[in-house]
Amino acid sequence: MNRIGLYAKRTNPDAIQVARQLCDWLQQRRIQVVVEEQLAADIEQQGGTVSSPRAAAADVPRQVDCIIVLGGDGTLISVARDVGRRSVPILGVNLGSLGFLTEITLEELYPQLEKVLADDYTVSERIMLDASVRRGDETVASYQVLNDAVINKGALARIVDMEVWVDDDYLTTFKADGLIVSSPTGSTAYNLAAGGPIVYPGLHCLVITPICPHMLTNRPIIVSDSATIKIKMCFAEERVFFTADGQVGMALQGQDVIEIRKADQHTCLIKSASKNYFEVLRAKLRWGER
Repeated sequence: MNRIGLYAKRTNPDAIQVARQLCDWLQQRRIQVVVEEQLAADIEQQGGTVSSPRAAAADVPRQVDCIIVLGGDGTLISVARDVGRRSVPILGVNLGSLGFLTEITLEELYPQLEKVLADDYTVSERIMLDASVRRGDETVASYQVLNDAVINKGALARIVDMEVWVDDDYLTTFKADGLIVSSPTGSTAYNLAAGGPIVYPGLHCLVITPICPHMLTNRPIIVSDSATIKIKMCFAEERVFFTADGQVGMALQGQDVIEIRKADQHTCLIKSASKNYFEVLRAKLRWGER
């Protein structure tokens, strides 16, 4: 482990301060740090100095052996899209609130890093999704997704009809405020808030969850992650939007078709040495408390 990339949530002053300290700590151990360029500018704006190389967010992963993300799950998800097919392991340090993905606490950071530098760590491979929007014969947008692909109506729009197919088999036409297609990783995000199940990260499946369905018999369904999910929009003048991981997206038109399938690449998350997935769930969801 010779080169480590560093990202942080730039709106969090604590994250920038920790990044400054972390650069010094790594350099003292003769580890070269590649700092995301906007983070480097923030460190200098706080009065620090950055002697390490810096690179654009999308260029950092190809230059490093490992990535450290200081922030919350949203920051890690955006970095995962930058990593793409390179499968560089990511160490997520939680400086936010929930932190299902950034499971390392600030107190655990340096002991965990000592293990990483000694190659004493394990990773959790998380499937990613490829989502595309087809309009007629043309693919008008493509997205890479770690958590979920979501269709949602605008604030004043009526219930949306969405015709859903799993491979070549017709599933149903959902009449709802929207629809979530979630990976196991994303099952604890919007899917959970919409009443969907929590899915263990290692399972090979996808979850289809309607948002506020008009039919009480519409319930979430779990399908194989080898399936291609096709969603045909059936509306005329409604305002309907597609979002990938809640961070990027576009407005949809009637008759657009969204296709979602498992991507070829994985996101590799470095696991905490002090807790397992169920401990994270108990801590974040406060199971067992009264």
